[in-house]
Amino acid sequence: MKTPTVVRVLVIPAALLLFFLGAVSFSTYPAPAATPPTPSATPTSSPTPLPSPTPLPTPTPSPTPVPSPTPTPTPTYPPPPDEVEVPILMYHYVEELPPGADAIRRDLTVSPEAFEAQLQALAERGYHTISLTDLYLHLALGKPLPERPIVLTFDDGYRDAYTVVFPLLQKYGFTATFFVLATPAHYESPNYLTWAMMKEMADAGMEIQGHGRDHVDLRNRSYEFLVYQILGIKEAVEYHTGKPVRFFCYPSGLYDDDVIAVLRSAGYWGAVTTQYGRVHTRENLFTLQRVRIRGTDSLETFLAKVEGRY
Repeated sequence: MKTPTVVRVLVIPAALLLFFLGAVSFSTYPAPAATPPTPSATPTSSPTPLPSPTPLPTPTPSPTPVPSPTPTPTPTYPPPPDEVEVPILMYHYVEELPPGADAIRRDLTVSPEAFEAQLQALAERGYHTISLTDLYLHLALGKPLPERPIVLTFDDGYRDAYTVVFPLLQKYGFTATFFVLATPAHYESPNYLTWAMMKEMADAGMEIQGHGRDHVDLRNRSYEFLVYQILGIKEAVEYHTGKPVRFFCYPSGLYDDDVIAVLRSAGYWGAVTTQYGRVHTRENLFTLQRVRIRGTDSLETFLAKVEGRY
C-alpha cells in the first residue's frame, strides 16, 4: 500500500501578503510601543536629565499710554524775614466768674461779653487770625501773611473753649489755637474739653496743640518723664483729631534746655511761653512770646495791647 503524499501548505498572513503585493505600507500603522528596559539592580550611572522646555511667554497687550499729569508747581516765596511783629494773644478762661473766685482766677477769666466785644473790635479794624503754623512758614520759608495778622491762643483746654469761645470765633470768621491736656480729656472731666469736642473743633479749622499729658512743671525732670508728657500729648491729640500737633505750650511757662531738646526730637516746630513780647524770629521759635489778656482789661486796654501801645 502506498504511503499518502503529505502536502504542506504555506499559510501567509493576509497583512504580509498585502505587503508583498504592494497594497499596504507598514508606515501607515503606528509603531508598537517600546518595552522599557528592565533596569539593572545596580545602575552604573544616573541618566542625564533632559532640559525642561522653556515655556513661551503669554503675550501681554500693550497698555494704552496715559499722559503724565502736570506736576503742581512748588510755590515760590520771597526770602523769609529775619523777624516779624505779630501779637500772639494769651487767654485762659472765657466764662462768668464762679462764686468766691480768688485774685488769680479773676485775672485769668474774661467774660463772654468782653470777649465778643474784643472779637468785634478786631474784625472792625481789619485783623486776620493766623495759626502758629502760618507764623512758622512765614519765618522759615517766607510764606506771606495777611494784613494785620494776629494769633489767638487759649491755654489748658477748659470746657468753655467749646461752649463759649468756639461759637464766637465761628460767628466772626476767626480761628484760634488751643493748648490741651490729655489726662482730663481721657477721664472726661466736666471742666475740660473732651476728645470729641477737640475733633469737632479741629475739623472746623481750629488748631489743637499740646500742653502736656498733665499740667506739671517740666523742669529738672528725667528724660522718660519728659517723653511721657511731651510725646504723650502729641500722640494722643493726633490720634483723636487726625491733625498734626506741631506746637507746645509750657505749663505755667516753665521750661529748661532738656524740655526744648525733647520737643525738638519729638518733631515739634516751636513752643510758646508766658513771657511778654510780640516780635518773633527763627531763633526763638521754641521761646515764642505772647501778650496776656487779663480779666480786668477794658476794651481800650485790650486794643492798646494788640497795637503794641501798652
